[in-house]
Amino acid sequence: MAKLLIDIGNSRIKWALLRGTRLGRQQVLPLEGGGASGFTALCALAGKVTAVISVSVAGKTRDRTLAKCLQAAGLPAPQFIISSRAAGGVQNGYRDVWRLGADRWVAAIGAWHEAGQRHPVCVMDVGTATTVDVVDASGVHQGGLIAPGPSLMVSSLLKGTRGIAVRAQGSRRRGHSPLATDTGSAILAGALEASAALIERSALQARQRFGRGTRVYLTGGGAKALAPLLQLDCTVLPDLVLRGLAVLARNAAAVPDC
Repeated sequence: MAKLLIDIGNSRIKWALLRGTRLGRQQVLPLEGGGASGFTALCALAGKVTAVISVSVAGKTRDRTLAKCLQAAGLPAPQFIISSRAAGGVQNGYRDVWRLGADRWVAAIGAWHEAGQRHPVCVMDVGTATTVDVVDASGVHQGGLIAPGPSLMVSSLLKGTRGIAVRAQGSRRRGHSPLATDTGSAILAGALEASAALIERSALQARQRFGRGTRVYLTGGGAKALAPLLQLDCTVLPDLVLRGLAVLARNAAAVPDC
């Protein structure tokens, strides 16, 4: 039997099974409308799962939809992880702990454990938003930042301008170049280069403050497209949030079986 770990984002649902201490491969599904279509795929796991542990930034409506889908399939009710003062050996750096997004919190825990619980870590999550979080070697979350992700930069620019939006219509992007020759490609290149610069600068600042041994982890749906542009030593872990959930799931005191 296994524990089902679920990461519900703004546009995708990611999940994996934790069997004992072994985390399975991450599965990814689009999250559309109320989310039921994505959640239905989990019903096939009925009878194979003893607990469901989730982190969600998709809102209460989608969280309730998940709970209903699982209940209908005979699966355990989900336990939603929220940001806390401390968990998994990591201390929350926010004054009001609930204001730190639960996905950021869980990813920070996952990264600190990936680094062996003895190195500073800098977590870069590239999704709808691009977030940066730093945890020092002793496990204290030092804070972070939030910026629009590349796709949100593109959509915001197209919605907020007239001339650029008109000129971007019909553009066909052919590979990435920081010097694009059509408007659509120029917008996307600008968004990717801006995100890359933010990540590189954040990593540099983290290493200047906490030492060159600071481990940098890149995760999120946009990480794969962004990684080749980075002039930065980093590790790409698409399932970092699930790895953080696995850390908490292995700690019976933090996450009891449902």
